Amino acid sequence: MNKLPISLKITLLMVIVIFMAACVRNSQKEQLSISYEKFVMPNGLQVILHQDHSDPVISYSIMYHVGSSREIPGRTGFAHLFEHLLFSGSENVPTGVFDKVIENAGGMNNGFTSRDVTTYFELFPKNALEKILWLESDRMGFFINSVTPRLLAIQQNVVQNEKRQGEDNSPYGFTNYVISKNLYPENHPYSWEVIGEMDDLTNATIDDVRNFYGNFYGPNNATLVLAGDFDKDTVKMLLDKYFSEIEPHGEVASRTPMPVTLTESKRLYHEDNFANVPAITLVWPVPEEYSSDAYALNFLGQILADGKKAPMYKVLVKEQQLTSRVSAYNGAEELAGEFAISVTANQGKTLSEIEEAVHEAFTRFEAEGFYDKEVDRIKASMEKGFYQGLSSVLNKSLQLAFYNTYLNDPGFIEKDIENIKAVTREDIIRVYETYIKDKPHVVTSFVPKGQPETMAENSVKAEVNEEDITKASQVEIADLPETEVAKTP
Repeated sequence: MNKLPISLKITLLMVIVIFMAACVRNSQKEQLSISYEKFVMPNGLQVILHQDHSDPVISYSIMYHVGSSREIPGRTGFAHLFEHLLFSGSENVPTGVFDKVIENAGGMNNGFTSRDVTTYFELFPKNALEKILWLESDRMGFFINSVTPRLLAIQQNVVQNEKRQGEDNSPYGFTNYVISKNLYPENHPYSWEVIGEMDDLTNATIDDVRNFYGNFYGPNNATLVLAGDFDKDTVKMLLDKYFSEIEPHGEVASRTPMPVTLTESKRLYHEDNFANVPAITLVWPVPEEYSSDAYALNFLGQILADGKKAPMYKVLVKEQQLTSRVSAYNGAEELAGEFAISVTANQGKTLSEIEEAVHEAFTRFEAEGFYDKEVDRIKASMEKGFYQGLSSVLNKSLQLAFYNTYLNDPGFIEKDIENIKAVTREDIIRVYETYIKDKPHVVTSFVPKGQPETMAENSVKAEVNEEDITKASQVEIADLPETEVAKTP
């Protein structure tokens, strides 16, 4: 057997590497857009179809344009409560059957609620398509009659316990609560949390639930996405078969961004029963998601805190050893945005020390600046994240749903990536000076119980509706009878 000379081997290896790199670049260019077909059914349901025959699986996503921002004071937590209720059965699918059918078919399902949307999704083998569409159509069109007083009480208790575990009885659990109450004016849709107030959850009635459903859970306020290995004609036939009879209801109000400004900084503290060390968060109001400045603010967060060369890391972690980690990020959503810096103190350190160090890091950022190559590195990382995130049909279905719900443009991915690539060093400096430098902001200090001396200076006690766990109450269920679910004629 003849052996190739070393020089020829190296040449061939270089050719292979170059060829593979070209293939990756071409593959990424192909992934830059997601092919889709969009149409609107007569009842207003927006449908997006994306075919991907790489694996014999399909992802179904249904995104309702309703989150906690559609609620009103005194009736908070309803969107999240509905997420639970919609997992609890419908007229023709008793409680627990929905999950069993999907699991027996080899699939999975889940959901989430945010300030702006409520979403349910499945991933399943292609041969289960019709079964899944029937289940989902029954959940969309024939759900509300299944909400009996007993079922509502059960889910009220479930959500209240979730709030107790995730907020009331966990370290720093009230951080977002305090930020929302103080960053946004009263009655702003973001001034309360997704999970809602405990009293509002307790006082929710069947009539409240029916009204909320009637306003926001019609097909005309939803985007349905199917992504995966299917035949379009078959899918359209099945959608017509199962979804066309569902009547539209409720008003689909358009959303107008509601960014906020502060006239002065607010400094608050809370003695946390479950915290072992102090934690500080500094939050500035910024524009909404997909606004031109939101992209540059995403970069700013990484420039400030990501990596060992970042000013926040160098000052707080390496030099002063005040913490082991600094987080800076732009939390933009549909109506408004929040730019936050969060730091948990090392044992024995105070939040005044940390806050002073944060401002020292800002000064260093202003003096030393950063190079274009750092911006290019972040762009490459963001693009890579885009491509990796869109490698599954589930992620593609969710991304198409988000783009359509927020922007009425499922194909916005191309523009999204263009906007990322367009960010310049000057943009990042500009948004820092516009929204962060010397601008009013909210500072929250969460300190261990009995250690108020560790808080940031000049902080005032935050108003926190903290439940006394020893007196925690639940909605009574024992006296509520099992009620037969009424059937739609």
